[in-house]
Amino acid sequence: MIQAEAEHLSLIVRFYVLPILAFYLVAYGVQRTSTMMARSIRPLGNWALSSSPRRAERQRTLQSLIASAISVAAYIVATILSLSLFISIDSLIWVVGLFSAAFGLGARPFISDYLTGITFIFEDTFDVGDKIEIPLSPRSVEGVVEAVTLRTTRIRGMDGELYTMPNGDIRLMRNFSRGSFSMATVMLSIPAAELKQTLVKLEALKIEAMTLLPNLLEPWQVISTSGALGERAELTILAKARFGKGAELRTNMLTLLQDRLSDAQVEPNEPSDG
Repeated sequence: MIQAEAEHLSLIVRFYVLPILAFYLVAYGVQRTSTMMARSIRPLGNWALSSSPRRAERQRTLQSLIASAISVAAYIVATILSLSLFISIDSLIWVVGLFSAAFGLGARPFISDYLTGITFIFEDTFDVGDKIEIPLSPRSVEGVVEAVTLRTTRIRGMDGELYTMPNGDIRLMRNFSRGSFSMATVMLSIPAAELKQTLVKLEALKIEAMTLLPNLLEPWQVISTSGALGERAELTILAKARFGKGAELRTNMLTLLQDRLSDAQVEPNEPSDG
C-alpha cells in the first residue's frame, strides 16, 4: 500500500510537477535574458526609429517594451503548456477561450494597460528621458520618464518622487522634450511718454539681437497683451529660442534689454513659468 502510494507520488512528480517547474524555469530564464534578446531585434528597432531624431532614447524605450512583451509571452506559453498536461488540446482551446472571455470582462483596466503598452511600440509618443506631464485629478503628474514596460510607465517627479503610472491611464500628455523651438517671454513696463521711442529702439534692437543672442532663432515680436494705456504701458516680447534654450535666452534678453533701455526707465520683468 505504502509502496503503491510512493510510486503514484513519484509518477505525479515525474509527469506533472517537474515539467511544470521546467516550463516556468524556462520562462524565468527568458525573462532574465529578455533585455538582451530585445537588443538583438535590430530590424524592428531600426524601422520604428527611421523618422525619429532621438534615436538613442527611442532605442532604449523600444528595448524596454519589447523585453516586457517577451517576458509576458514566455509566462503565457508556460501556463498553456502546464495546462496541456491535464487536459487535451481540443479542451484546452475551449478553456483558454472561456478564460480569456471571463478574464477580459473582469480585468478590463489590466488588459487596457497592456494594449496601450503595445501601441507605444509603434507610436513615438514619448521616450525614456523625456520630460512629460500627465493631467490627472486632483493634481497632474510631471517628471522625467525613467522606464516604460507593457503595463506601466515609471516617471521620476520633479521633487525626486517616483510615479508608477498604468499605461491605460495615459490618455492626454504634454511632452516638454519634443519640438523645434522653445519660447522665451519678457515683459516690459514702460512710462507712457517713452512708449514710441522704446518701440523704435526695440524694432532696431531685434535685428542686432540675432547676432548678440546665438540661441535666438528669428527676430522677436513685441505685443501688448492687455491693450491698456495709462501712466505706464505693459509690453510683452515673444522670442523663439533653440529647443531647450528658452530659459537661457530669456535671461540673456533681460540683460540686453536692461542695458539698452535703461535711459527710458524700462522695467524688464521675467515672467513666471506658471
